[in-house]
Amino acid sequence: MKKALVLGAGGFIGSALVRRLKKEGYWVRGSDLKYPEFSETEADEFLICDLRNFESTGIVFTTVGDFDEVYQLAADMGGATYINGGENDANVVSNSVLINVNVAKLCVATNVKILFFPSSACVYSSYKDHATCIESEVYPAFPDNEYGWEKLFSERMYHSYHKNLGLNVKIARFHSIIGPESQWKGGKEKAHSALARKVAMVNDGGVIDVIRDGTQTRTFLYIEDCLDAVRLLVNSDVTEPVNIGSDHLISIKDYVLLLQSISKKNFTINFVDGPTGVKERECSVEKITKLLGWRPKIDLQEATEKTYYWIQAQLEKRI
Repeated sequence: MKKALVLGAGGFIGSALVRRLKKEGYWVRGSDLKYPEFSETEADEFLICDLRNFESTGIVFTTVGDFDEVYQLAADMGGATYINGGENDANVVSNSVLINVNVAKLCVATNVKILFFPSSACVYSSYKDHATCIESEVYPAFPDNEYGWEKLFSERMYHSYHKNLGLNVKIARFHSIIGPESQWKGGKEKAHSALARKVAMVNDGGVIDVIRDGTQTRTFLYIEDCLDAVRLLVNSDVTEPVNIGSDHLISIKDYVLLLQSISKKNFTINFVDGPTGVKERECSVEKITKLLGWRPKIDLQEATEKTYYWIQAQLEKRI
């Protein structure tokens, strides 16, 4: 039986990855600062740990035999307001760098066979407001926030561990992953969840606030498609970073209108000032399609419906 360690297993993607690995027959240890918020973990073991602390993280890596795979999803992160507002830059950079340095060292020390690291679309340059994110065009580098700079640094660090110390690293650049159990409240939620929450909460004839003018564009990928791509990448010989996302580009205004049609509500959109990130970020999946034969299976309509109805149900539980 293969053994996997999932760091950040209390989060949206981490907890879903634990479920996927268990379905595939793995023995799984999860670790995070907290347990999953919206469901029970399916990990065989779950260790609460501050992964910024090297000694504590060393305990997480201690096992009988070596881990076949480590998935390093732990990070200080959030939505546009959290990572672009400026108030959290020091924590975003230092917390995640500490975690990744510890993980890299311990993967080598404990003979981990494969390390998976999820980077981000935020590594791409902010110079090009209407840019298709192609993996080879990440340089010259100029991410639009410290979160992106940290992710790019960590990519470089893991690549150095691969080059100098033989660590087998798989790197994916995630582009807006959505689905049930994604964070939808508390200030760290991503745009899709924040918008779905607002639509679920508004009454007929009401008003919802949307940051800027709604013309900024994004892509959204359903969680199960994301996990399909991750597993293909980990089981492949691919060593360079690849995008994992959808190439279906949609404006934020049109995404709100999609949510409106799903909710069957009538409301007015009020555009307000606030941090949003770059104007347009389109995900190219040409490389991962060519190398691994992967493309998303679940379209935006279905992915958004699943996410919206889950958030709506969470709100109804609170009434």
